[in-house]
Amino acid sequence: MIIKVLVGAIALYLLVWLGLYLVQAKLLLYPEKLPQNYAFPFGYPFEELFLKVDEKTVLNALYFEHQSRDKQGVVLYLHGNAGSLSGWGDVAGDFVGLGYDVLVVDYRGFGKSTGQLHSENDLFADAQFCYNYLTNMHNTNEIVIYGRSLGTGPASYLAGNNDAKQLILETPFYSVLEIVQQIFPFIPHSISLRFKLMNVNYLEKTNIPIHIFHGTADKVVPYDSGK
Repeated sequence: MIIKVLVGAIALYLLVWLGLYLVQAKLLLYPEKLPQNYAFPFGYPFEELFLKVDEKTVLNALYFEHQSRDKQGVVLYLHGNAGSLSGWGDVAGDFVGLGYDVLVVDYRGFGKSTGQLHSENDLFADAQFCYNYLTNMHNTNEIVIYGRSLGTGPASYLAGNNDAKQLILETPFYSVLEIVQQIFPFIPHSISLRFKLMNVNYLEKTNIPIHIFHGTADKVVPYDSGK
């Protein structure tokens, strides 16, 4: 009987571990798909871009340009874990009004972007590609990296590996690993998580100015994690 209980417990443990490994992307990501002929309805000028990362991945992005010679720089906006540019593109209006150009991008598998996010490395690759794209038009000291929620992961990665004018993090987390460990404390997360998003490690490496803000009543990303 004891052996049967132990075997059952081990089998259940392995099933939970395997389930977490296989479905973690679906638990973390809620992309909205858009048809390729979808027309964005924003009321201010923008250019729609299709940025080819590799043979399977083309990122859909929107570039909003401030219509003045007196520009403050450019914002690379990395959005949260749900939706698409049909909704996230609205954030550009605030920044353009302050004198900034804005590049906001859908990660692979979101909106019109092709490919799939299989791990954090894919997320980081998308962010780095967009950063590199901006350096063709702007000096690094003109680039503001802005991450919101999930986007604070690739934003922190960029700040830890590149130069920029500033890093802004809205509702960030210490790491996804830390959050999941609180929910599933007995799972070996170091080998099971494909999206660890260790923001803290990248922030320790950067020397650029960082501004963090987080709502104390946040029900999605715990305030303590952001703090």
